[in-house]
Amino acid sequence: MEYFLGVHCSVSGGLENAFDEANGLGIDVMQVFTRNQRQWNAKPISEEEQNTFLNTWKSSKIKVAFSHCSYLINLAAESDETREKSIAALTLEVERCTQLGLSYCILHPGAAGSQTENTAIEKIADGLRQVLEKTSDSKVMILLENTAGQGSSVGGPFENLKLISELTQSNRIGYCFDTCHAFAAGFDIRTTKGCEETFAAFNNILGLENLKAFHLNDSKGDLGSHLDRHEHIGKGKLGLEPFRYIMRNFPLIPKVIETEKSDELDRENLELLKSLI
Repeated sequence: MEYFLGVHCSVSGGLENAFDEANGLGIDVMQVFTRNQRQWNAKPISEEEQNTFLNTWKSSKIKVAFSHCSYLINLAAESDETREKSIAALTLEVERCTQLGLSYCILHPGAAGSQTENTAIEKIADGLRQVLEKTSDSKVMILLENTAGQGSSVGGPFENLKLISELTQSNRIGYCFDTCHAFAAGFDIRTTKGCEETFAAFNNILGLENLKAFHLNDSKGDLGSHLDRHEHIGKGKLGLEPFRYIMRNFPLIPKVIETEKSDELDRENLELLKSLI
């Protein structure tokens, strides 16, 4: 059975090593970092590395693979230097995803700092337009991830993401829905009714056809706490209902878990999610 379910896999020792973890867990979806996400600079992907990755993929069960962009990237940065570095880093990420055949790269939209939210949104959209223009030959989509609304981060309300998309004007922009972030931002998805209302709002504002991936994480923080702290499935404040709802209602949308890593914990989370179908 295809679950379109997986985890964030490690590329330690080589990009292709992510498939070892994926195969060991028996998953059909995976998320990776294509580079050290704590550094601005990245060693280029050689032709040999590219071929090894693509050939290893062919013998795996992975149906969909995508990347998570570096947390350093902030397209709304007040500092011109940081913003230029962010645009360059996102451009490079799209190029690396293209080389590796990845479908998406998932991006935290950015943080306003002392700027107004509208200024930050305009900067994010402008940065995205630059990246998309520089990578116009690529089919890789940039997925804006909803945030927990912590600090001055943009992307807690769906309206933030809609405005960014409207200003960007590209069919290569989509969305990733993070359960922990949504709950921390104030969406009460602990019940079926809450899930129905949240995804109805998502559909009205962003369009469910643009929802391309899920991050399935329970939450250590309370409703509306703006605390971005992931917990294992069923061990946090969310309970099982939102995960049951997503597993049953969005079977073909790729879903990955981003909780504390170990093969044993990943297996427990994966088996629990499968049991909810």
